Amino acid sequence: MPGQSAAVPPPPPNPSDGDISQANSAVTAQLGAVGALINQVASANDQLSKLDDAVAVKREDVNKALVDLQNARSAADVANAAVTASKQALSFATTEIDKAQKKFDGYAAKTYTDGGAASSIASYLGSSNPDEILDRAQALEMLSRSQQAVLDGLQRARTEEANKDSAARKSKQDADAAAADAESKKGAAEQAIATAQAALQQEASRKTQIEAQRDSAQSQLDAARTNVAGLQGQREAFIGWDNQKQAEDAALAAAADVAKQIAMQAIQRVAANQAAKDRAAELAAGQRPHTQVEDDNSTDQSSDNDSSDGDSTDGDSSDSTDDSGTSSKTTKSSQPTMTGSAAIETVIDRGMSQLGVTYAWGGGDENGPTLGIRDGGVADSYGDYRKVGFDCSGLMVYAFAGIGISLPHYSGYQYTAGTQIPSSKMKRGDMIFYGANGSQHVALYLGNDQMLEAPESGSHVKVSPVRDDGMTPYVVRMVS
Repeated sequence: MPGQSAAVPPPPPNPSDGDISQANSAVTAQLGAVGALINQVASANDQLSKLDDAVAVKREDVNKALVDLQNARSAADVANAAVTASKQALSFATTEIDKAQKKFDGYAAKTYTDGGAASSIASYLGSSNPDEILDRAQALEMLSRSQQAVLDGLQRARTEEANKDSAARKSKQDADAAAADAESKKGAAEQAIATAQAALQQEASRKTQIEAQRDSAQSQLDAARTNVAGLQGQREAFIGWDNQKQAEDAALAAAADVAKQIAMQAIQRVAANQAAKDRAAELAAGQRPHTQVEDDNSTDQSSDNDSSDGDSTDGDSSDSTDDSGTSSKTTKSSQPTMTGSAAIETVIDRGMSQLGVTYAWGGGDENGPTLGIRDGGVADSYGDYRKVGFDCSGLMVYAFAGIGISLPHYSGYQYTAGTQIPSSKMKRGDMIFYGANGSQHVALYLGNDQMLEAPESGSHVKVSPVRDDGMTPYVVRMVS
């Protein structure tokens, strides 16, 4: 027997074509922006490389200017030394000339004082012979010539020293000019490197800004790509879900068709099974409806069934509530009028014949679906008191009435109505219970891990996979 509960999860988001197209457009636009920024970064890198080269050249220009400055300063030092030496030599020459001049002047004055030529004649007359006169004359002439030569030599020396002093002064002037020029070049080179360094820093800052813009654009591009991938993933997930849903819907439709065919066949067999109908009618005859709260002998079901708690009494039976809150007697069920597989199939046929019948809390008896009752809560919110149908225990009452078994309309009592068998050994036709002592829910086992149930308000009688969660440790077997 195929299950009839849906297995498809809720649908995932399904982005529209416009959403995906817009996301792709954002990626395309961002690709252009990132490409442009990458080009700008490359250009900035190229400019930085050129600026680095320019700074390197200018740094070497500073080194050259420093070398030239030191050379000029060394030349100036040499020139200063030469000027000092030439001044000393010129001063010495001037002193010697002054001394020689004084001697010469003294000699001249003495000659003049002695009478000049007369003195010379006297020196000649005082000679004892001509040779002495000649010697004296020669001596006087030699003395005059020597003194003049000394003066001439000193004068030449002074002239040479004056020329050296002039050359030294010129060298010093040139050296000073070279030093000043080197100092100026050094300043210019330092200013040039400062300018180049500033340009380099400015370009590096611009590159950093461009890189930040590039990284931001790349992040936006990555986000846009992620968005596209996410939307496409959502679309794929939705398509997969839709395919699964269509397959599940098709399977459910096929299962519904099968269930409908089985139900129709069961209905035909139930309709043809007059004996089962009679047995059910016999069980129902003379019994007080379980929804009746007044202690009278009326067998008519209340039209509005507005009992505040849904409980009912039946003779000397005690009341209790099952999953629907309905109550019934604790009287033991009667013995089945038939046994074996035929009895089991009769029970299943009667239950399956009610597939699709509306769930109504408190509804159902031996003859079929009945009007539901109020529960003051969930069932009322679904309007079960206005619906004709079954609740879980009412469906079991109807199914087993066909083989002459009278069950109380309460799952907790039904749990003790037959032979309890370990749930691991359940067979077709056993009743499955949920909750403590079967107080929450009851279903009919069909085999192949399927069960027939009237599950809850808002639903209907259906075939479902057996649920292990909350199942009692025993199933109940009414027919062996």
